[in-house]
Amino acid sequence: MRNSARSRGEDAPQANTPMMRRSGFSLVEAVMAMTIVALLAAIAVPRLGRLRERSTIASMRADVRNLAVLEESYFYDHAVYTSDLNLLASRGFVGTLGVQLQVHEATNGGWSVSTSHAATLQQCHLYVGSAAPVGTATEDGRVDCR
Repeated sequence: MRNSARSRGEDAPQANTPMMRRSGFSLVEAVMAMTIVALLAAIAVPRLGRLRERSTIASMRADVRNLAVLEESYFYDHAVYTSDLNLLASRGFVGTLGVQLQVHEATNGGWSVSTSHAATLQQCHLYVGSAAPVGTATEDGRVDCR
């Protein structure tokens, strides 16, 4: 009896084809994996952008609130608000990197401020006391971001 590949349960190689070993992924498997990754990225990237914008707005709000605390501290000492951010910096005000603050009005009756950031089109506004409302701020002492 002949000891052939068929008698051992193995497939015999074809006459003119080399015996091939399967190693790695097939083209269909690779395309499916890339499709799944692309779908997940399409879902995650817009969410990441919205989260980044929300954190930027939160930073702008925090800067306005911190500025408000220092403005009140300055008013307590000098009986007038200041538009000089360097004076408030000497009292401990440190703004967030990239947040632009602009004090529009600062008198003994009130003050107003706006913030902006290059990463968002929204701005935050606040007015206090008799200062003229600025931007979208409609309520005295309330930070409004739109």
